[in-house]
Amino acid sequence: MSNNEDKYEYTESGDVLYTHKGSGKDFDPNVDIDEEAREIMEAHIERYFGPIYMVYHEIMSHLVHVDVYHIAPSEERPYHTLITQGMSDKAMNTPPEVEGGRYTELLCFLPPEWDLSEEGFKQEEIYWPIENLKFSARFPHELDTWVGFGHTIQNDNPIKPFSSNTKLCASLLLPPLTEEEAWSVHIREGKDVEFYNVLPLYESEMNYKMKRGTDKLLDKFDKHGISQIYDIHRKNVCKKMWF
Repeated sequence: MSNNEDKYEYTESGDVLYTHKGSGKDFDPNVDIDEEAREIMEAHIERYFGPIYMVYHEIMSHLVHVDVYHIAPSEERPYHTLITQGMSDKAMNTPPEVEGGRYTELLCFLPPEWDLSEEGFKQEEIYWPIENLKFSARFPHELDTWVGFGHTIQNDNPIKPFSSNTKLCASLLLPPLTEEEAWSVHIREGKDVEFYNVLPLYESEMNYKMKRGTDKLLDKFDKHGISQIYDIHRKNVCKKMWF
């Protein structure tokens, strides 16, 4: 196996599952920030996702400096949008057979009633989507690997729920629920940044995806009307199912 293959597992369906919780790398606060890319991405975000309402700045960084942009709900987009900025300051270690995919940012969509206040952030039940975005953004740099469409990252090893108020416990990377033009932005020659939604899964859904593949799981989501907007008590589309 190559060094890159050692960082993740291939499932029965041929997809990728990450099960690690960091690599034990020494803390490295020396990060490079691509200021030109940030300006271009901010314009891209405001064009396709909406006006940036707030930026949650990272105080202490490791490997990459990951801020989170907050786009507030609007009449056109009645949900919160959170988007990382900084994951793509450093290229990921993609396999030779993968074209592009070296630069990525992550996002998620939260219902309008989600309490994104300073007081709310003191509660794990509120803050975990941001914590998971930041962890997932740093993850490929921790392990010198990569993430992309259909990849799954489980929460901790052994797996556990993201917080005490939900049984969701893994993340699936998908294109966001926007027009296709929003899925990537050109920065300069050799640098295009792709955006992926971090969609939470139940353990049985993760196991189904591992055996049957991402497309089969997405078919189930479509059948049951599962949205990309977070719902911590949503239906488990693979509950008590034999694969």
